[in-house]
Amino acid sequence: MFELNWLKEAEQRYQELRDRAKKSRQTREAKKEAKRSKAEGLFKQVHKALKLLRENPRHKGLQTHAYRSIEHPFDKNGKVFEAYAQNQTPGAYRVFWCYGPGKQQITIIAITPHP
Repeated sequence: MFELNWLKEAEQRYQELRDRAKKSRQTREAKKEAKRSKAEGLFKQVHKALKLLRENPRHKGLQTHAYRSIEHPFDKNGKVFEAYAQNQTPGAYRVFWCYGPGKQQITIIAITPHP
């Protein structure tokens, strides 16, 4: 099991997604609607991807692969990886991460829709 560390921007984005999903759920429940909103579904998918990342960064469902357009925050020669939170969705969300700074640690660099 890996410990998750966060860069400030990634943590803020995660909190924004969580807050939007919570607000949407409260509105839906007040209206007695059953179907989840897009905000709720998105947060659930991002949260699941982070859970899988903690357990096994090579999990098949994450489709993890190296990503070269983002610089490693701790090691100029270190690799940054992209993991899928969504797939086959316009603007599908991705989680960008790297190993470190310590052993058994993963740093979340960004949570963002894929361009």
